[in-house]
Order: sequence, then C-alpha cells, then structure tokens
Amino acid sequence: MQDIGNILDNRVLLVALVACVIAQLLKLIIEVIQNRKLSVQVLVTTGGMPSSHSALVTALATGVGQTVGWSSSEFAVATVFAIIVMYDAAGVRQAAGKQARILNQMIDELFNEHPEFNQDRLKELLGHTPFEVIAGSALGITISCLARYAY
Repeated sequence: MQDIGNILDNRVLLVALVACVIAQLLKLIIEVIQNRKLSVQVLVTTGGMPSSHSALVTALATGVGQTVGWSSSEFAVATVFAIIVMYDAAGVRQAAGKQARILNQMIDELFNEHPEFNQDRLKELLGHTPFEVIAGSALGITISCLARYAY
C-alpha cells in the first residue's frame, strides 16, 4: 500500500496527468464553441484539438528535465518517448484515419444499393494534425513550467 502512496507523491507524474486532463477539457470547450453542443464523448475519443497525448508526454519530459536535470539520462528517455508518441499521433494514426475515410467512402459508393449490407463504419478521427500536436506540446510545456514550484 505504501507503493501507491509513493506514486501519488510523484509530482512530475501528477503534473503530467493534470496537463492531459486540461487538454481533454479544452477539447470539450472547443467542441462546444465549434458545434454549439455539449458532446462529452469528446473526452474519451482520440484526435482533436489539442493533443492530450502530446500535452502529457511533453509535460512529463519537461518535469523530468526540471527535477533530474536537462543532461540526465532520464530526461533523454522521456524526450525520446515524447517524440515517438507525437510522431505516432501526427503520422501513423493520422494516416490510418485518412485510410479509414477513404474506405468508408468506398463502402458507401459500392454498397449504397444494398441496404442489407450493414457494415460498421471505420473510425476516421484517429490521429492529430501537426498543429494539434504542437498545440498539445506547448500546453504540456507551459503547464509543467507553471508547476515548477510544485517540484
């Protein structure tokens, strides 16, 4: 049970999680402003503005740099981890979303005359645009810098 208490004392982790939650809440606010409706589903779906994954990993890397040192191996690991996550969000998952959009269009065109073909649509919003990743990263770094006194 003491181990759980130690995890909750990890301020770098807590600040990173706060950055992720704030990014998710910003997605909800942006959704309300853009579509004039409250869609709580935005809180649990992938994609959208800003990238909460990017906010999480950049806040984590920044917090590690602030506490352990910018030249530490831990900061290097956290930074490489952040780069991989952000590359995946803007690259691989974005490409998969584009492919899903095209496949959905093909299914619509090929089978629009056959309503008995009831295939679930593929999820199209999987990744982020580069701007969404940059915005999430900036948010994560900012939150970690604002929380530097908590470390």
